[in-house]
Amino acid sequence: MTAASAPPTARSAGFLADLSTLAGRAIRLMLRDLEGVIPAMIVPVFFFAVNVGSLQDQFERAAPGFDYKAFQIPVAVIFAVTGVSRASNLVIDIQQGYFDRLTIAPIRRVSLLLGLMIADLVLVMALTVPVLLMGFIAGVGFASGPLGVLAFIVLAGCWGLAFTGFPYAIALRTGSPAAVNSSFILFFPFAFLTTTFAPKEALTGWLGAVATYNPVTYLLEGLRSLVSSGWDAAALGRAALAVLAVGAVSQLLAHAVLRGRLTSGRR
Repeated sequence: MTAASAPPTARSAGFLADLSTLAGRAIRLMLRDLEGVIPAMIVPVFFFAVNVGSLQDQFERAAPGFDYKAFQIPVAVIFAVTGVSRASNLVIDIQQGYFDRLTIAPIRRVSLLLGLMIADLVLVMALTVPVLLMGFIAGVGFASGPLGVLAFIVLAGCWGLAFTGFPYAIALRTGSPAAVNSSFILFFPFAFLTTTFAPKEALTGWLGAVATYNPVTYLLEGLRSLVSSGWDAAALGRAALAVLAVGAVSQLLAHAVLRGRLTSGRR
């Protein structure tokens, strides 16, 4: 009598295969839901038009030769790419049980988030292009040339990716669409307590002190250097460090919440 053969078990296809499968699905869903990114385009266009229209003449009178449109285009891009993520789709997957089925599949757990984040990186880098086109139409040029435009897109995309950890952590912790949609509020202190409207030298008192410790201050400084002054290694280095610092916090938080969810078995 022969021993019964063991039932077949599914085997992992490997980390890269897991990652490409999940990222491909997220990108396909993103392409079917392009209307969901419309607000990400309206907000930066609105702020660029309002800020330039209301403050350009004042800055040009106070500092002849100061190009306020070039000063504002990085702000518009940051508003376009910050908080844009597939976290709302993750909530849908959680509510429909698809995410829970993924957690029991033979795939690397880290790919559950990284696959979505690859799609986010593609999206946020794509979002910088129409905003830059708006700047070019308005007469903004790049002192760093075509390679500087590419570096600008990559740096802005990395910032968008760094920030996505926060909405993913909220999605995994709450499973609530409303909570995820409100995650952009987290960006408000970063966005307005910095050099959004005026150079750092013009900020005084507590606002100047807060801006000194705000990572967005150094991100904007690096992006503006590519537009206005060329390849400034110091400014770009500080911008990269700011992105890495925020990314380390947000990504560690998101993956910690993911591990907690998997450990608790919460549905």
